Amino acid sequence: MPNAFARLCLGFAAGVISVLVFHQGMWEALHLAGMMPPPYPTGPVPPFGVPAILDMCFWGGVWGAAFGLVLPALPRAPLWVLGLGLGVAAALTGIFIVPLIKGLPVSHNLAAGVFERSFLINGCWGIGVGLILPLLMRGSSRRRARIA
Repeated sequence: MPNAFARLCLGFAAGVISVLVFHQGMWEALHLAGMMPPPYPTGPVPPFGVPAILDMCFWGGVWGAAFGLVLPALPRAPLWVLGLGLGVAAALTGIFIVPLIKGLPVSHNLAAGVFERSFLINGCWGIGVGLILPLLMRGSSRRRARIA
């Protein structure tokens, strides 16, 4: 298994890639079902006005980095299952913690469909992290072996 710094970096990369593929893939499926606006939103996000998709990639990377860092301490289970747990944690944080930080009522996130969409989108993202991270770690190990 790669060292802590490598797991942190690879986890960040896995989180970003998973946002672009799995998170936005589920978003697209929900869009086609008439439940969401189009994926890959580019509207500005305060306070810096970065496009929403870049904001999502950044936070997906932060969650992925944390996942990569704590990976050795997690129970032995398929990584996609652990990733699903990561997605559930991200969904719960987005529903209950983020609104409080932004000064918004938590009840807004409990509106019809918001809860379900959040779990679907973030759950798919987490599964993606769990599928992508071992691929990146395997590739990282091979590169280190060739260098040595």
